[in-house]
Formats: sequence, structure tokens, C-alpha cells
Amino acid sequence: MAFNIVVCVKSTPSTTALAVDPSTGKAKTDGIQFGINPFDEYAVEEAVRLKERFPGAKTTALALGPESADGAVREAIARGMDAGAVAVLPGWEESPYAAAIGLAKAILKLHAESPVHLVLFGKSTNDMASGLVGALVAARLDWPAVISVKKIDALDEKEATVHRMMEDGVDVVKTALPAVIGTVKEINEPRLPSLKGKMAAKKAALKIFKDSDLGVAAEAAAAVKAVALEKLSPLPPRPAGVRVDGASPQDKAKKLVEILAERRVI
Repeated sequence: MAFNIVVCVKSTPSTTALAVDPSTGKAKTDGIQFGINPFDEYAVEEAVRLKERFPGAKTTALALGPESADGAVREAIARGMDAGAVAVLPGWEESPYAAAIGLAKAILKLHAESPVHLVLFGKSTNDMASGLVGALVAARLDWPAVISVKKIDALDEKEATVHRMMEDGVDVVKTALPAVIGTVKEINEPRLPSLKGKMAAKKAALKIFKDSDLGVAAEAAAAVKAVALEKLSPLPPRPAGVRVDGASPQDKAKKLVEILAERRVI
């Protein structure tokens, strides 16, 4: 069955221990190693498993951002994806709304070349963590979206049955294709890149989309202004704890209860 699956990936810092520049209110990323967003690894793995499940399926990793975003795409190829594309739109990745505009347009370009059946996302990113982009892309494409999916069950060229995690259980949802699916960590266990995959990723010729190809710069600029990250600030230091002394465990317990009662904890 000739499924065509696109996985949207993002290049993010490989660590969350980033210092913040107080003069700019932005994270200091000089010298920081970037890699594929950890949550996107599950979406990539699911696409590769679907390719193995349905021989003939085609998988493409798509990233948006500066030219260096190709690193996440090549890592996805190293993990088993067939091809890759980058929407070179620096700065757009900082706004979920602008990112959705660029990604949706790039997906439509891929869809025009070969009809896309599924677009997969990780649940969020480890830098912006909005969790909005998948649903925003679906809205712009006017395709159905199912978020928090832990299992892709029955699948054919017209519809998919998926299991969606909810606070009080699991919904079994049937959706028409093409559709956007947001995955969660429970869906699988990502594999590590193979040596063969790394060699393929290094040699892969990626599709490059620029604004001249997508033509959405003005719309995205408005989206960036509509919702913008003003500044970051580090967490305040944790205050020192209180040591409870006493001659015996019973004496310490009594003093602890008095402190908690004084602070109206109990």
C-alpha cells in the first residue's frame, strides 16, 4: 500500500540547562549542541514502523528554521526515514503560529508532488513546549487532527483508527485521511540510528523550500508579532530549608507540627 507519510521534526538544544542572557532575555545557545527534538523521535519511529508494516510506503522528515535545521532531518533519516526537506525560514520556529504557516505550506508542496496520507508530530518540543503546532498545521490544511495518540491501529488509504490518550482512559478514534496525528511517548520505543542510516543521512539530498517557494512571509510576520516570546528568565533559587532540632524524635515531630500549623500548612 503506497502510503506517503510526513514527519515534522525540529532542531532543538540537546540540553535544557541553558543560561539566559539578562540583557536580551534570550537563551545563550553559542557552543550548544543541537539535535532532533526528543519527542519527535517517537513520531519518526512510528513512521518507520508504518513503512515496515506497509511495504512501499514513503516517509519524509520535514523541518522548519535556519539552514542548520537540516541536522534534525538528517538524524531522522539516520533512524530510518527515506527522505528529507527543510523550509529555510529562520526565526519562524520561535513562534508556533508562524511555524504552522510555513510547515503547512511546505506540506502542501509535498502533497502536490505525491499525495500525503499522514502527517506525524511529537507531542511538543523541549524548547518552546507549546504543543500547538500539530493542531495549527491541521487547521491550516483543513485536515482532521487527532492529538495524544498512543497507537495507530487499522490503516488504509482512506481512513485510520487510532487510540487517543485521555485523562480518564483511552478513546478509539476513526479519522479520514489525509490527517494530522500527534504522538505521545507511549506509542513506541525509538530505535538508535544505525551505521547504514548515518551514511545514508550524510549523503541524502534534501528538498529546500525558501519563502520564494512558499510565499507566506507577510502572513508569518504578522503571526510572529501577534504572539511573541518577550523574554526568558531562570528559575529563582530555592530558599534554604528549615532544620528542625530536638532532643528526641518525638520532640522534633512536635516542633515540626507547630511549624506547619504556624504556616497554615495543616
